[in-house]
Order: sequence, then structure tokens, then C-alpha cells
Amino acid sequence: MQSMDFENHHWIWDGVYYPHLFGGIMITAAVLGLSTSYFGGIGVPILPYFWPDLGFFQKKKFVKKPVRVYMDGCFDLMHYGHANALRQAKALGDELVVGVVSDEEIIANKGPPVLSMEERLVLVSGLKWVDEVIADAPYAITEKFMNSLFNEHKIDYIIHGDDPCLLPDGTDAYALAKKAGRYKQIKRTEGVSSTDIVGRILSSMRETETGSHSDTSMPEQYQKPNGYQAKESASSGAHTSHFLPTSRRIVQFSNGKGPGPDARVVYIDGAFDLFHAGHVEILKHARQLGDFLLVGIHSDQTVSECRGTHHPIMNLHERSLSVLACRYVDEVIIGAPWAVTKDMITTFNIYLVVRGTVSDSKYPQDGDVDPYAAPKSMGIFRMIESPRDTAAASVAKRIVANHDIYKKRNEKKGESEKRYYAEKKFVYGD
Repeated sequence: MQSMDFENHHWIWDGVYYPHLFGGIMITAAVLGLSTSYFGGIGVPILPYFWPDLGFFQKKKFVKKPVRVYMDGCFDLMHYGHANALRQAKALGDELVVGVVSDEEIIANKGPPVLSMEERLVLVSGLKWVDEVIADAPYAITEKFMNSLFNEHKIDYIIHGDDPCLLPDGTDAYALAKKAGRYKQIKRTEGVSSTDIVGRILSSMRETETGSHSDTSMPEQYQKPNGYQAKESASSGAHTSHFLPTSRRIVQFSNGKGPGPDARVVYIDGAFDLFHAGHVEILKHARQLGDFLLVGIHSDQTVSECRGTHHPIMNLHERSLSVLACRYVDEVIIGAPWAVTKDMITTFNIYLVVRGTVSDSKYPQDGDVDPYAAPKSMGIFRMIESPRDTAAASVAKRIVANHDIYKKRNEKKGESEKRYYAEKKFVYGD
């Protein structure tokens, strides 16, 4: 049983034991505190003035060293599963350093990435839990790189999910970190992966080949014939999601703070499907125009009506979490209306409504109902230049253009996914 420190009559200053010293100090203090006449007029400082000079007895102030954790990944087709992994990693320390695996390493171990290194860096840097980013990280934790993490980057622990990460030769990519006793594990986010998203896009492409509904966002050979009335997009296998949304997850991603009474609330809306670097940069631009950024996420039905029945690729809750994870976003409206009304502007005290010049949604043509009519009439609408021309459709086209490569990669990855779920065990935490 642990004893109480004050029962052993030993006193500690800065880690050094001074047995019975305190009693001696008190006796000396009592003597010094007598009247000066006892010492024949010799002036002796009394205890209150003498005590501050005993500097070596004063407790030193120690600053706690922040715990720095490291997590790496390809982060290709960035999704809420990546974001949740990094959120969990950050919870295991004070500062999160993220390594983004190089294009060359991804090609050698998994096949060609969909997004470039530059795009993946923008996405990772844009997450609210990330403090530092290391570009061109190796796929496997080598001894040289591990020593660099520990010595140069002052990393305390290396983090990875509970799903196995194997090299082409079948060995564990994190074996060295585990051996060093500097490895910690987090729970994998169920229901989504980059492989899964590629599969949804390829399935969506097959849907267009069989003919459902025309869509100009896809290459001509994959467009659907006009006049075909498709079933609800939710009924298509291309849109099947295994994600089980919970209120707890939304709370974990939320900032938990509303705007102040005088805050300049900026509103921007859209589908935000296949969350990409273009989304991050337009949200950053919008946030700089005010004090609080409110983002409207259109419903699956609205996106489907606007872009075609095989859209969106990601469902409403998935898209909402991806946007909430962005460091520039303060709040989202889940299932925002297509039109921005005066009542909505009043309800959320919106100062400015903005829209980027690049979007997957078509801008209203003559005769169409303008969703921004109300903010325009109030003089609070602004078009802002999109920092890049990336859109969800252009990301999907990269996969369509390399159909055979990604199909083969997905088939290989699909086998390891099946093994993971077959051997899956409960892991505490989220």
C-alpha cells in the first residue's frame, strides 16, 4: 500500500531529500525571531524578511514537455475515416505530426495514387487536428526514419490503426516501432476507405454504361441516354455506404462553439462530394472574409437532382463529417436547402453569402430559379475566385481514365479487406 508522503518526516526540494531539516530551520527561525535586545542590539532580520533569501529551498517551476505523436498515411481520396484516425491520434498526445507518403512509395506498394502529393498535403494540412506535416514520408517505418522521428522531430509515439499494414513481402510496416515500445494503436473507422470510394466511382461508371440518366460530368461514352427515368440513387449499389452515423461522432468533429452576437457569419453551400484540395482552399478563402464560417451541405436528393442519379458518391453524413473536419469551418447545416432564403439569413445572422467560380453544380441559367436571389437583393452576395479548378467530377474522371489500373488495384485490396473483416476483433476507443 502506498504511504502518504507527509508521514515520513522527510522533506523534498527539487528531488533531493533533507531529513529533519525542516525542524532545524524552524528552531533557527525561532531564535532569530527573538528581540534584538537579547543580542545586545545587533540587528537580526526576522523570519518574514529572511525567508525569501532562502532561494535554494524554493520549488522550481517545470514546464511540461508536450507529448508529440506521429501518424502517416497515403491520404489518397481524403475522407472522414482519415480525419477520424487523425483525431484519435491527436487525442493520444499534445501535438500531432503527420507524414504523407510520397507518390513513388505509393506506386511501389499500392499502385498509382489518384491525388498528387501537393493535393494530399493541402488536404492533410487543412485538418483541424494536424499541427505539422512531413512530406514524402516512407511507406514503411525504417530504422533510419524512426531515429529521425525520435531525435529530429522529437516524436514520442508512432500511431496506426488496428487494421494491418503489410509490405509487399508480407512483413509489418510498423514492426520496428512496436519493437522499440513506441507504438500505439487506434480504432479503425468503419464503413469507408479509399478503396471503397474508388469502388463506388467504378460502380457508378458501370451504372452509366448500362444506361440510367444522362450526366455531362462523365465522359461521353459513359453518359446515360436522355429520357431515362432512373430509380432513387440510394437504391443503387454504387451508393451503398456501410457508415453508421452517430450523434457522438458529429460532436467529436464539431467545434462546439457558436458565433458571437457581433460575429460576421459567412455562408457558403454546396455538395462537397469527394472532398478535395479545391474544397479546402475555397473554404479557407471564405473564412478569411468574416469571423465565423457556416457551410451548407446539400442533401443527397438535391445533389442527385442537380448532377444525376449516380451522385453523390458520398452520402450526406459522410460529406458533412469531411467538411466539419476542415480547420476553416466553424459549423455546418446538414441537409441545407438549395435556395438561401431571407428567413435563413435572419436565423443564422448571415453577414455574407459566397460562392466559388468552380463548382460541380451548374450556375442558374436564364429562366432557372436563382438560389441566391435573396442575398443578392440584400446586397450580401459575392462570387469569389476559386483557387484551383479541381472539382469532384474531375477527380472521378481520373479514376475513369485509368479504369483498368484502379480496378485491378481494388480487386487486390478487396481481398485484404475481406480478411480484415473476417478476423476483426473489438477494439476499445473511438
